[in-house]
Amino acid sequence: MSDPTQPGLPQRVRVTSTRRDATTRGDVRPLTREIDEQSNLGEVFVSGLMAAQLRLAAMVLAFGAVGLGGLPLLFLLVPATRSLDIGRIPLPWLILAVVVYPVALVVARYYVRQSERIEAEFSAVIARREP
Repeated sequence: MSDPTQPGLPQRVRVTSTRRDATTRGDVRPLTREIDEQSNLGEVFVSGLMAAQLRLAAMVLAFGAVGLGGLPLLFLLVPATRSLDIGRIPLPWLILAVVVYPVALVVARYYVRQSERIEAEFSAVIARREP
């Protein structure tokens, strides 16, 4: 404790409130504003979202190309599949009419769900970064 009678020592000061003239923290910019203004940080987040969507689209496209592109290859390499009939319907027609469409619907549903999941994760990251 300082003694007010000793020279050179500061006097005690009683603090009754917080400093109102202290410098405050700079303006906190919300991440949505960064994205809207296309700043460097916003571009990083948006490019990450776009990359995830592109990976998903490429995976679904590759699955479709291999699945549908493999059918003519199967019919070419295995001649018995070209002439095989199930009932009175040729196997290639049966595969193209009955199997392809339900598989395409399942793949489309998978794509939509995964795309929504990616967007929900992006929104969650944005919401966590907001003040």
